[in-house]
Amino acid sequence: MDRRTVELSHEDFMDFAIGEFPYDPGHTATGEYHYLENEGYCGRWYDPVVSYTYNGSGASWIVTEEAGAHYMEQMRIMPKNINPMLITGDVLWANYTVNVRMRILNTKMGSAGMCLCCQNTLNTLAFVLENQTAKLVLRYKESSTVLKETPFAYSCDEFHLLTAYCDNDNVICCIDGQELFAVKCEQAVKGGKVGITATMPAQFELLTVLVSEEDSIKLNKLKDEYNRHSKETQQKYPEMKLYKKIDLKNFGTGRQVRFGHLLGDDRWQIVLGQCQKRVDRDAYAHISCVTAIDLDGNIIWQLGEPSTSYAHGKISADLPLQVYDIDDDGFDEVITARNGEILVLDGRSGAVKKRAKTPFSDDDDSTLIGVPYNTYAFERINPDGMRIANFSGKKRPSDILIKDRYCRVFALDNDLKVMWKFRSDKNTGHFPYAIDIDGDGKDELLCGYNMLNSDGTLRWTMPVEIDHIDEIVPGRFMAGDNALYFAVVAGTQGFMIVDTNGKIKVRDYIGHAQRVSVGNYCPDKAGFELCVTNFWGHQGVVYFYDSTGKPMWELENEKNGNVITPVNWKGDGSDLILLNAHPTAGGLIDGTGTRAVLFPDDGHPTMCAECIDIFGDTRDEIVVWDYHSMWIYTQADNPRKNVYKPVKYPHYNASNYRGEYSFPNDSYITP
Repeated sequence: MDRRTVELSHEDFMDFAIGEFPYDPGHTATGEYHYLENEGYCGRWYDPVVSYTYNGSGASWIVTEEAGAHYMEQMRIMPKNINPMLITGDVLWANYTVNVRMRILNTKMGSAGMCLCCQNTLNTLAFVLENQTAKLVLRYKESSTVLKETPFAYSCDEFHLLTAYCDNDNVICCIDGQELFAVKCEQAVKGGKVGITATMPAQFELLTVLVSEEDSIKLNKLKDEYNRHSKETQQKYPEMKLYKKIDLKNFGTGRQVRFGHLLGDDRWQIVLGQCQKRVDRDAYAHISCVTAIDLDGNIIWQLGEPSTSYAHGKISADLPLQVYDIDDDGFDEVITARNGEILVLDGRSGAVKKRAKTPFSDDDDSTLIGVPYNTYAFERINPDGMRIANFSGKKRPSDILIKDRYCRVFALDNDLKVMWKFRSDKNTGHFPYAIDIDGDGKDELLCGYNMLNSDGTLRWTMPVEIDHIDEIVPGRFMAGDNALYFAVVAGTQGFMIVDTNGKIKVRDYIGHAQRVSVGNYCPDKAGFELCVTNFWGHQGVVYFYDSTGKPMWELENEKNGNVITPVNWKGDGSDLILLNAHPTAGGLIDGTGTRAVLFPDDGHPTMCAECIDIFGDTRDEIVVWDYHSMWIYTQADNPRKNVYKPVKYPHYNASNYRGEYSFPNDSYITP
């Protein structure tokens, strides 16, 4: 241990200005599907923990000073299932000595100390002081296991030097130079990043990480091998080539963008929705402006008044906005809701083709789920989302589903008349999924945990009562099993695979499960793999499963906004996974988690990212944008002929809360 003289990290926080560590002042869900950088200096650290309970409460971490020294302070009082952290380092680090000098500012509650062998923030060791004991804890997903503990008296006035020696599978824990205990555990072999953590006010003055010269050489070799492997992987795929830049002038928005064929031919047009928040955060978003443009940025038509206020794009919900040929006249219409009306707009001109008032909110407000202040704010329904479905059993979908925030759904026919209504006893989630599961030619509706028949009656319900489903992916994705399943993510209730009778086949508690996709990410394996991310709490961990839901790997790329959409980039039947548009922490990864395609570092917008086949050669382009501009990337070898064309989520049912899929043909999602 004395041979460990090479410093991997030395942090005394002196290069931080007095003040707050960068954070999202709104503490919003925007980072679920937007890449956002918090303003300010982060040094070599990142904060991976966010909670909606933070609303209006300021930063988790602040930098203070006394007698010329700087201290990083954690200032929240948190429940045990959320552990505020600041993390630094590399997952390749191993066989190191970590020193953290700290004091706890309130000894009556909570824990504080160091993280070590951190593969991600839900897969780490923590050496902490808690309840007048010192303990080594394994934190994995939603579980927390004390590996060893011993009494240790401490006060709010004393600083202590915590030291952890990691040597292969052995961890020796010391305080102020005195050994307390040693533990053998597999997590130590994995190694990983390091950090500081506290669930109540605590002050940190110093962190150092030391390795031997021999292990430093090994680490550099591992980094070289990883970089070499990444470059070899990237050489197998065409690079990104910029195809087009579009000036969004004053009508830019966040992920409230739709694609369609407004002019009735094969060319794509783009529809952008801006919104205003009303009453309470995102509960009653109002569409303030809809702009239709071509791929050169020319405005085809515009409804409402555009605004350059960024608030008009930041919304952690869907807008009732779809682009679809609802009347089968060969031209896509824009279907939306505004000021208490459902509108069907001519895609060519924006003229109103049909309109109808939204249904009255005639239920007892006390019986509604998710209503702020226990009072529905408007006399008519303010739609929170919209999808195209086929409850009528026609040759093509022509019905419209609208919903309020979390309780009621309404099925409308193509004349905008209400066919049926369902008031749920469980949270409806964000974006119910319509699919024919019994082969009668009519769609059933997976509405949160409830499955509804095509007439809106209850068919079955999952044995889950709390939280809500964020995203749903259907499919015959299991190897050796031709049955249809639903892969769903349900916040604190985890990632689940559910059969068409509502039975849960697989469940994994991974924190707040947020997004899910299914694709042919590992072409050498049978079936289709599943990719999942989490958000609230310990956010941004990517989990990867085989076709049966068995975990394969997990990673944390330190950035939010991971959309994990399957991308048909090469056109050979394989899929890559779109993270975000950041040049180094984003890009497309393969089924091993290796970055296969990188975004150029060319100043492109990074807030939003989506994939869609713009060119028509069946391979996907990548569209990135912010409030000011939109850039479109294609393959450097574009176009190519006779390449693989997968079946993907239809463009006419766009949503921020839809799970994504990529299958060879429709048979994987039909009865």
